[in-house]
Order: sequence, then structure tokens, then C-alpha cells
Amino acid sequence: MPWPGLRAIETSMTRQLDYPTIYQIFTRFQAAAPEPKGELDHVNAYTLLVAVALSAQATDVGVNRATKALFAKVDTPQKMLDLGEEALVEHIRTIGLFRNKARNVMAMSRILVEDYAGVVPSSRAALQSLPGVGRKTANVVLSMWWHLPAQAVDTHIFRLANRIGIAPGKTVEAVERAVEDQVPAPFQHHAHHWLILHGRYVCTARKPKCSTCLISDLCPYEEKTQ
Repeated sequence: MPWPGLRAIETSMTRQLDYPTIYQIFTRFQAAAPEPKGELDHVNAYTLLVAVALSAQATDVGVNRATKALFAKVDTPQKMLDLGEEALVEHIRTIGLFRNKARNVMAMSRILVEDYAGVVPSSRAALQSLPGVGRKTANVVLSMWWHLPAQAVDTHIFRLANRIGIAPGKTVEAVERAVEDQVPAPFQHHAHHWLILHGRYVCTARKPKCSTCLISDLCPYEEKTQ
């Protein structure tokens, strides 16, 4: 499906970079941050799944603030069911769409208890069958917890992949496939985190920090800022 705001991004799409250039880019990412970490706080696969589901249309900082007390006492699907939906709402009411997300988390937890013995599955199809879990959420869990080369594409990665030419595509699915196809195998595991952190803090939407960017000389983006 097309990403919201796609038309503006399409105008800045560049050609696909060649393999040696992409390899250099990720070599620099790796040198700068050998073990990049996600910014959502969690203590196990279940709390990671809940945190990622809650992060839709919300910031990681906001989610962490809301889940700090929650995860201190709830770290399994059964404990979430024991907590109850209204108590969950009180913990996450500062997050956008909190009531709908609370319903999904409770429904997800019930299915995990009844169908998966309380264990978060390591299958994309199984994860996506859970309420409130889309392909992006499933890919984040597969990558961060199960260490599989799954590529979750958010707005930052979608913008960055097209702007730099690492993995251009007009849809989220196209960019996801392009990242899997174009990023060299040695960098696949951490590619998601390197791209999202670079897009979040350096190659930002409105005023990219090109003057301090570690890959500026390799980037073909025509509208580089000073």
C-alpha cells in the first residue's frame, strides 16, 4: 500500500545505488555503531511485541514513559489478562489511540495464552494473525528478538531508502523487498536499526543534517542542506 505523503517523496526518489556504494554506506554505519539498539524499552519478547504495537502513531519516548510502570508488573500475556483492560487503559492513556490499542493488546494476549501457551511465535504469519499486529510490527519483533533478517519499514526508512537510493520503491512493500535484495548479507541483521536511527536523527524529513552526515559524500540526494 502507498505510504501517506508518498507524492512528496516520489519527487525526490533517486536511482538505485550500486552494490559497492551500498556496501560502503553500511560499512560506515557499522563502524559508527557496531551494535545498534532499538529505542523501545522491553524485558522479553512479549513486552517488545506490546511496545511495538503501542508505538504506532506514537513516539518511542512516549511509549517508554507509558510502559515503564506497566512492564514492571506485567511481562506475560496472562498477567496482562489478569490486569484487565481498564487498568491497561490507565497506564497507556497518554498514547494516541489508547483505547483501541488496549483492546488489541487484550485480544492479542488472550490468543497468545489460548493458542500459543503464552509464547510469542517466531513466524511472521502467526504474528500478523494477532490483533493490532501488522507486517511492520511483526518484522520488528522478528528482527529484534528472534534475530531474523526481517526489514520493518517505517516512515523514516521509507524516506531514507528513496532519498539516498539504497532501496527505492513507491510502496512500503517495495521498499521492504528492495532492502532485503540490495543490502549486503553481512549487514542485514542491523540494517533496520541503522536506517531508522539515521533517518530519525540525521537524515530528517525537513532539514537533513547533511553537513555532519557520515555518508554525505556517497549520497546522491540533490537537495543537500548546508
